[in-house]
Amino acid sequence: MAPGRPSPLSNPAREAESARRARAHASPSASSRRRKGRAAAVCLLSAGKCIVYIGFMTVPSTEEMKSFWKSFQEKNQTCFILGASGETGKELLAELLRRQLFSKITLIGRRKLEGSLYSNVSQEVVDFEKLDESAAAFQGHDVGFCCLGTTKAKAGVDGFVRVDRDYVEHSARLAKAGGCHHFVLQSSKGANSSSRFFYLRVKGEAEDRVQAVGFDHCSIFRPAVLLCDRQESRPAEWMAQKFLGVVALVCPTALSVPTVTVAQAMLNHVVMPGKEGQKVYVLENADIHALGQAK
Repeated sequence: MAPGRPSPLSNPAREAESARRARAHASPSASSRRRKGRAAAVCLLSAGKCIVYIGFMTVPSTEEMKSFWKSFQEKNQTCFILGASGETGKELLAELLRRQLFSKITLIGRRKLEGSLYSNVSQEVVDFEKLDESAAAFQGHDVGFCCLGTTKAKAGVDGFVRVDRDYVEHSARLAKAGGCHHFVLQSSKGANSSSRFFYLRVKGEAEDRVQAVGFDHCSIFRPAVLLCDRQESRPAEWMAQKFLGVVALVCPTALSVPTVTVAQAMLNHVVMPGKEGQKVYVLENADIHALGQAK
């Protein structure tokens, strides 16, 4: 070493910096741990090897998931679906029929649905403006799935509020009175009853009112933009979905989620044992992606 040049180990500033780096290496920041944990969770989930954690939720392994399905089937439970004609509702019904988790499936809606998909289920036609007259349709179900929803463009402001908030709340109350113990609600990413945005505020109000009903278990799903092959012709929506489909290749859980993933996540969540003392579950878009992949 050249004369007069201090040794790196004798420089207090360098020693302090070395110590700081050692601590950082030994104890990564919270944000770093979250990023690494989430990345590891996705890898382990796809491999189906063990229990992994994403968000607040425990995502089971493949073997555990199969065990949950089998145990749930043995309970011989029944369910109903509100909004079975919608994109998520159709995927949900298809998954229910494929997995045969429930001994009876009832569709509750404003009209009878035609087609092979609906041939092996019961259907109850109701007038949502006079829902109390159809209280019997909500009796005798263990689990209720609510996928009701419309748009301001289709129903107007008042119509949107009636369908997405009032019909949802009224149906939940009749379901609770009829013996339903687990109510599953499809809401929206960003839903908040205090939001400045009309859509998110109405969705948040619906969530609050359903929680207030007092089910034994209430599960709220908050998907981002739903990716689906919608039957209705909506050019702007079609273009948006194509764009989001590309974004999903890079950031799969950020802005969108396929409707089939939402349906699969709902069923996987319903069959999983709940946490002791916890009545309300809120699943955000990343949770839906993770749980929807559990096989």
